[in-house]
Amino acid sequence: MKIILPIEIAAEIEPHLSADTKVVLVDSDGNLDQNATDAEIYLSWFFLKSNVLHKVLAAAPALRWHHAPNAGVNHILTPTYLERDLILTNGAGVHAIPIAEFVLTYILAHAKNLAELQALQAEHHWKRGFPIQELTDATLLIIGAGGIGQAIAARAKAFGMKIIGTRRHPQELANFDQVVGVDEWRSYLPEADYVVVATPLTAETHNLIDETVLRSLPPHAYLINIARGAVVDESALIKALTEGWIAGAALDTVVTEPLPDDSPLWSVPNIFITPHCSGHSPKVKQRSVELFLDNFNRYQTSQPLRNVVDKQAGY
Repeated sequence: MKIILPIEIAAEIEPHLSADTKVVLVDSDGNLDQNATDAEIYLSWFFLKSNVLHKVLAAAPALRWHHAPNAGVNHILTPTYLERDLILTNGAGVHAIPIAEFVLTYILAHAKNLAELQALQAEHHWKRGFPIQELTDATLLIIGAGGIGQAIAARAKAFGMKIIGTRRHPQELANFDQVVGVDEWRSYLPEADYVVVATPLTAETHNLIDETVLRSLPPHAYLINIARGAVVDESALIKALTEGWIAGAALDTVVTEPLPDDSPLWSVPNIFITPHCSGHSPKVKQRSVELFLDNFNRYQTSQPLRNVVDKQAGY
């Protein structure tokens, strides 16, 4: 059996492979160190570019299974990719813990007014009497109750929050007070104190958080996007924050990354922008390797693979 491994992670994978497994190395530009025409498996790595992906696909006509470490695979599902009959698995779950911790950071920073407190410290100004909230009984709406959404709910529930989640197929989930369908969540917007966007980017979720959604939220609501930038209509969000429809927003992902210097998002009031770093953790690589190796063993023993992507649904 032959497997294509990225140079960045090969050293962590190769010691766990059997002696009869042949390895083809690929660099970040898609250059292979040997012939890959009979390779069955391809492990890609983070920040995969479509031209590199297409280069590997062209070099490996016998490919059967591709594992991507990302949870979101919208950048992978190109027309060229969809022409191939490949099993695609993803890294859903490996980033859940650090992202969930970041979401609670955003929520607490807003509730406890940390931006003003830090500004006062910088000014050497001892001031009291400005609003500070608590999270007990606050309503958190999580749009996308998958692995990341469930990790967020587990941590938010410890603060006594009321948690509503959305799923394509609603079911009871631990730490959620209610799980509703893909359209039902809109009726809960007027009571949401915090909204977290944790849904994959698909044709159905592009600009999901639009002007109608933002106008349906109460003025004190706080929006957090840790999914993909294009799930939020940025022009509508800029208008909402500028005109005060909602209290604020935290964005860890935007439509154009890196965010250009001249983007109006930088100067919008009450916004907290982080550079798509909420999923970062030294443990992510370890979890990614463990997931792939478990699936590799399943592949060799003809067991069902974990995290198989529905390429038509997009996740």
